[in-house]
Amino acid sequence: MMTKQAMNFTDYYSETLRRMREDGLLLVSADRAGKPNVMTIGWGAIGIMWGRPVFTVMVRPSRFTYKLLEEVPAFTVNVPPPELAETVQHCGTVSGATHDKFREMNLDAIKSREVAPPIIGQCLIHYECRIVHRCDMRPDLLIPEIHDECYPGGNFHRYYFGELVASYADEDVRTRLVGSAG
Repeated sequence: MMTKQAMNFTDYYSETLRRMREDGLLLVSADRAGKPNVMTIGWGAIGIMWGRPVFTVMVRPSRFTYKLLEEVPAFTVNVPPPELAETVQHCGTVSGATHDKFREMNLDAIKSREVAPPIIGQCLIHYECRIVHRCDMRPDLLIPEIHDECYPGGNFHRYYFGELVASYADEDVRTRLVGSAG
């Protein structure tokens, strides 16, 4: 496995957002016993909240990941290389309640440095987050276009604000990810 080097959380900001837009990122949560689950995310934000670096993710209450985040208040966000597009697609279409996506997609769950949920060994960039705040979306404050487009049946997201407690990347990430930008 490639050596993972510590980085500033903003070092691959644009690459992380590009991969989120293109195929999605992989969010890993875990239950109290440590069994991991992975889901695809296509929405999120990286920034500064309360003077701390934060990765904000959104998870619907109907998702298996929601239950896990409520049990264990931590997650990792993993940036996959383009060649994992099929894996990302699979992880976004089946539920961890009935599928072991790590096993099905031959993903390596690697112990994280600071939080309970693992990272995914095949990914290039990793953000470890401890949840410092959560809140539910207020549908009454959402503009009609987004409400109608993204929530026609309800099922509004909960926001999870994860303080970035560690971030690191493969030592050859520039070649494998930045070079693929074409």
